[in-house]
Amino acid sequence: MKKSEQAMIIFIAIISVMVAYAIGNTVFGKANAEGTTIKTAQKITSSVDTPDNSSPIFNSNNINPAVQIEITAPTPTGDTSGQ
Repeated sequence: MKKSEQAMIIFIAIISVMVAYAIGNTVFGKANAEGTTIKTAQKITSSVDTPDNSSPIFNSNNINPAVQIEITAPTPTGDTSGQ
């Protein structure tokens, strides 16, 4: 391999690294020097607060899920067979 071929390979490698660095900075951006603030999680405890009676736990207007409801297809007019 001639010296000019080796120099060309090194030149192409350097250009490739520079292009990859430029694309990486464009895509990912630079780190924020200021930093950011994040919310921290609250400590989980084993104690349970008792609910107050002023606010009910369940809505009294909800549908009772324990009641069985049967849904059937509507029958055409005059058909009394139920199928």
